[in-house]
Amino acid sequence: MRRLAFARATIGALFVMGAISTTAVADDVKRVSANGTELAYVEAGRGEAVIFVHGGLQDYRMWAAHLPKFADRYRAIAYSRRNHFPNDVSPDGLPDAAADTHGEDLAAFVRALGLSKVRIVAHSSGAHAALFFATRHPDMLISLALNEPPATGLLAGRPDVADTLKEWGGKQVPAREAAKAGDAQRAIPLFVDVVGGPGAYERRSDADKRMNLDNVASFQADAKTKLPRPVFTCEMAKAIKVPTLLSGGERSPKFFHLIMDQLESCLPIRERITVAGSSHTVPSESPAAYDEAVLAFVGKH
Repeated sequence: MRRLAFARATIGALFVMGAISTTAVADDVKRVSANGTELAYVEAGRGEAVIFVHGGLQDYRMWAAHLPKFADRYRAIAYSRRNHFPNDVSPDGLPDAAADTHGEDLAAFVRALGLSKVRIVAHSSGAHAALFFATRHPDMLISLALNEPPATGLLAGRPDVADTLKEWGGKQVPAREAAKAGDAQRAIPLFVDVVGGPGAYERRSDADKRMNLDNVASFQADAKTKLPRPVFTCEMAKAIKVPTLLSGGERSPKFFHLIMDQLESCLPIRERITVAGSSHTVPSESPAAYDEAVLAFVGKH
């Protein structure tokens, strides 16, 4: 599968959209007040809204290469979550893993744009936030496409996965300690290599690496916070009554495969795909396959 680095979709490029002859400038960053904060976003196309939610160490730029693929059928909107570039950021701000608050921000963002019902396409910690959004605001949702949310709460109380969870937590300790010490240059590669496998950081484009550095504050906030992490459960997943696409990478760590297995068993209406040759960051590692699958899914629902 070919890899399209979103660096190629330069932030200043002009995208010409297909049949509806719509144009959108990717550096036309808009801002809106939502849930007591200001959130930056970009958009392209017209029609029903599809909102893209990025993961950790990322922002709206993660979706730069994807928006043109969706914009000839939909109003494609990618925003930056709270405490992510180019919004106000601080290591003392909202942690990336505060999925419940990020979910409420998403609901407020939808309302601020004057939208009633939307489709959500989300990756990693953004997908975790989308799960909270889906359970708390079911009337606002048409469908979900979720790539490997780190919803550890789904595995709570399962003795058969206790060793895997302990190992996963242990692997993250060096990255978190470096983040707490303010050593971003060390923390980011360590973390990326945990979630994506050895060498994942070096395989990233220069644009990806700059984006990771721009968004280290929320990761530092995660490492420093003493607040308990929000828990998403199987019972909460059972309450999600909209069609949901679960995607994951063939080479992703076992931790994510376990969560996806559990989500698949809990969600009432779901489809699942595994993208060959990809690890955790499927949208960036295998963009063509990812877009094809998500477009087919939202087209059906």
